[in-house]
Amino acid sequence: MAEKRDYYEVLGLKKGASDDEIKKAFRKLAMKYHPDKNAGDKEAEERFKEINEAYAVLSDPEQKSKYDQFGHAGVDPNSFAGQGFGGFEDIFDIFGSAFGGGFGGFGGFGGQARRSNAPRKGNDIQKSMTIDFTEAAFGVKKQIKLTKYVKCKTCGGTGAAPGTSKKSCPNCGGTGEIRTQQRTPLGMFQSVSPCPDCNGTGEINESPCHDCGGTGRVRDTVKITVNIPAGVDNDSVIPIRGQGEPGINGGPDGDLYIVINVRPHKLFERKGQDLWLEFPISFDQAALGDEIIVPTLEDKVAYKVPAGTQPGTVFRLKGKGIKNVRGNRKGDLYVKVSLEVPTKLNSKQKKAVKAMGEAVTDECYQKKSGFLKSIREFFS
Repeated sequence: MAEKRDYYEVLGLKKGASDDEIKKAFRKLAMKYHPDKNAGDKEAEERFKEINEAYAVLSDPEQKSKYDQFGHAGVDPNSFAGQGFGGFEDIFDIFGSAFGGGFGGFGGFGGQARRSNAPRKGNDIQKSMTIDFTEAAFGVKKQIKLTKYVKCKTCGGTGAAPGTSKKSCPNCGGTGEIRTQQRTPLGMFQSVSPCPDCNGTGEINESPCHDCGGTGRVRDTVKITVNIPAGVDNDSVIPIRGQGEPGINGGPDGDLYIVINVRPHKLFERKGQDLWLEFPISFDQAALGDEIIVPTLEDKVAYKVPAGTQPGTVFRLKGKGIKNVRGNRKGDLYVKVSLEVPTKLNSKQKKAVKAMGEAVTDECYQKKSGFLKSIREFFS
């Protein structure tokens, strides 16, 4: 069995990469190797599964910590390291590779053959979903269609034709292992290898199910309801446990990971949990002050713009942002005032603007008068 690649290497990162670096690398590679873009490409499909597996571990702080300390053994629930006994499995794997796949000299610890018929979790699946800005802000329930492997309904996932069942392999007695004695420079050792008759499963399927060919699973299109919580953002990942591919040898089903893409809003820009809005006002509103009606995601709010408001002024509406996905606290809405200069004036309007300009002298403009004073001093 090929050794798993380092998860950081899979994502093209160095050990110790930040959460943002991990997320960006995953998104880029997942889009490149997604099955929808590589139909029929087995190599791309395997690469996609490898990328998804790496991200599932490195995006989880607890799993990432174990992986950084123990490597793959730290996140394998079947390994000694995954149970708090780091190192022992590696020792037996070394002896297993040296003596034909298993080392049974100390209590019968085996290599690959020992695990070949053990329950294994099914493959995880990743799928992208695009939602509207307001759906991300308030949460939404969506139904998706997903084509994946599911348990064969005809045989119930056993792989045996209805009315039949698998039988214990007579060659290995149902263990899936063939043990042999081998003399080595270190003495006699017992090696373990997969049974050739049952391929290490311990069972013989004499009457395979005609629908699944004995595999216990078939490809089908299913509908899955996804509950998207309020506050999600671009690249948020929603795990749906047990909605991946079926487990092997009675193992648990894999998980489904939904990667969220959010469409931009016409008015609002999101920065974390805060919202930003640019609000254009006229010269007279800025100079004299005025009450404006500010839109928010939920309602409208009246706000008094003070007289003499300058372009670029930002005021805050507390609690009018987006809810934190992990709590109830909301961000704020920041409104940035921009001064709009009128265009396409008719002759009457031009006269009125000119008259106002003549009436409002330079002394009324603090920045302008100060700038003109500096110019005079510079050339004096």
